[in-house]
Amino acid sequence: MTSLAKRMVWLGFLTTPVCLPLNQAGADEIAQGVVFHDQNENGAYETGEPLLEDVRVSNGTKIVRTDAQGRYEIEVDQDAIIFVIKPRNWRTPLSKAMLPRFYYIHKPQGSPELTFPGVTPSGPLPESIDFPLYPQKEPDQFKAVFFGDPQPRNQKEIDYMSHDVIEELIGTDASFGVTLGDIVFDNLALFEPQSHSIALVGIPWYNVIGNHDINRDVTEDFLSDESFERVFGPAYYSFEHGPVHFIVLDDIEWYIDAADGNGKYRGGLGKEQMTFVQNDLMQVPDEQLVVLMMHIPLDEVEDRQELYRLIEKRKFCMSLSGHEHYHQHRFITHEDGWQGPEAHHHVVNVTVSGSWWGGAPDERGIPHTLMRDGAPNGYSFITFDGNKYALDFKAAGRPTDYQMNIYAPEEIASAEVTQTEIYVNVFNGNEHSKVEMRIGDETKWQTMTQEVTNDPRYVELVAEEQSLTGATWVALPVPEVTPHLWHAKLSETLLPGTHAIQIRATDRNGRTISARRIIRVLPAVSASPGE
Repeated sequence: MTSLAKRMVWLGFLTTPVCLPLNQAGADEIAQGVVFHDQNENGAYETGEPLLEDVRVSNGTKIVRTDAQGRYEIEVDQDAIIFVIKPRNWRTPLSKAMLPRFYYIHKPQGSPELTFPGVTPSGPLPESIDFPLYPQKEPDQFKAVFFGDPQPRNQKEIDYMSHDVIEELIGTDASFGVTLGDIVFDNLALFEPQSHSIALVGIPWYNVIGNHDINRDVTEDFLSDESFERVFGPAYYSFEHGPVHFIVLDDIEWYIDAADGNGKYRGGLGKEQMTFVQNDLMQVPDEQLVVLMMHIPLDEVEDRQELYRLIEKRKFCMSLSGHEHYHQHRFITHEDGWQGPEAHHHVVNVTVSGSWWGGAPDERGIPHTLMRDGAPNGYSFITFDGNKYALDFKAAGRPTDYQMNIYAPEEIASAEVTQTEIYVNVFNGNEHSKVEMRIGDETKWQTMTQEVTNDPRYVELVAEEQSLTGATWVALPVPEVTPHLWHAKLSETLLPGTHAIQIRATDRNGRTISARRIIRVLPAVSASPGE
């Protein structure tokens, strides 16, 4: 939604659709209700059930707290979503698709007619909008799983996702999951079937809106979320789990380009959402870790400077996005207008769909869909511990310790050993990583140099697949420079034979991963008699 000055009320009873500014409609009302411990788990408040004090409730801009009797009051207009900000050690209701139900949609006239259905008319404001909660233990240390861009075009690609990542995640010890936008690829009818597949993971699943998740047959930004709201609820909100405060952002702004009259999107938050974030953060202690989750990367959002002012003085704050179809750690600094004492850590998350489900199929019939930075498709886990965190990369369908690719020739002439270039793509690496190489277990470790360039194997693979005739799969995109690539020349003189190159990478938390690649050194060619 845009700012209040741009908000419009859909007057569904008129034969011709007409929109009026909210402040002309005179439609403000007061919503009220209770937040309670739903002891019998029937979803409805009944006399005697405990009422919960000091729980936050929002209308998308303002935030109020329940009183000693668990009651709240808050203003709403004719296009509003009222939601509870889940507190620590409590769970909201879950749908059969494991989607958190923490909100009430108040749209008396419903959504306008759209290609993909929006919200049905809610009718008059209920006398009481009550939010049930259920107690659960949330320790200081827990884990969450993050999907970037599953982005299926059809049911077949939902099946790819199911076999590639969902099956191996069933039974995970993660506390909840988040999809960081581009839940689908413009076909919003796939929201439900995809959610049913992800539900099999067995944990609550939150969703961020992406640029491929919006209604494109509208002329106002606030109407672009209607189908998303029908399935998932508000496009921005916050919740707490354990000691961490999470904020879901809608950074997709839909607008009509005055130059050509076409609808387009850009990265932006808008005044109304920024007001919510400001009010939300005012109630979060400085020592609490804040995690922002969005679709378009933070440093590509047009009004990011205003958001920077709200978070840059916080010692404990990080953010995640998707959108780019590669995995990258960005450290936002003064060069981008950041005024905080330390750089802000932003993660552009690995995507489930990799390169939009592109590339030749593997032995399972699933596209290999290597991302354009040379890293495999997959997802990430973040382990939270108080106000600290550590991110782990998980390649789809691969063992947990598959964390890098080493590029080296299969064989080397003995005279050319010390001229041989070795490249390593450390999928979760960044500028704070230390990457080292040695031959076998006896030689000294040699520090490798970070090099921002294209992944060599990805470049070869694109060329190989483009040369094939009659290909029926989605073509791979052009390569993207990879900031998690390191290289070095072999420094040891090696005897002819078979050797193992060993690589170790140490992250900024001091954690080490390793891998090996075998090479052969050929003996020098002896001169023939008489030569």
